[in-house]
Amino acid sequence: MRLTSILKGQHFGNLYKINGIVTYKLSPFEQKAFAGAISKGVPNMVRRFRSNVFIVTPPFIAGYLVYNMAEKEHARLARKDPAEFANDE
Repeated sequence: MRLTSILKGQHFGNLYKINGIVTYKLSPFEQKAFAGAISKGVPNMVRRFRSNVFIVTPPFIAGYLVYNMAEKEHARLARKDPAEFANDE
């Protein structure tokens, strides 16, 4: 059996036939890539930001405060006490 008799002039993506399923294809040259990006995208971005800001921000603030407190405590404990070295010669 020859390969050309199997393909029957069809392209690689159309080698099969499925009954009962309708597929639609649109060329990428006919699509509008940024259709509605400003009118619908920016308000949607603002809405998503406002809905998540109170969920994401408190853990970051708490993490920063804990980190800042730990750094200050480490700096305090790393200092030398001058009284311990008063009698050294």
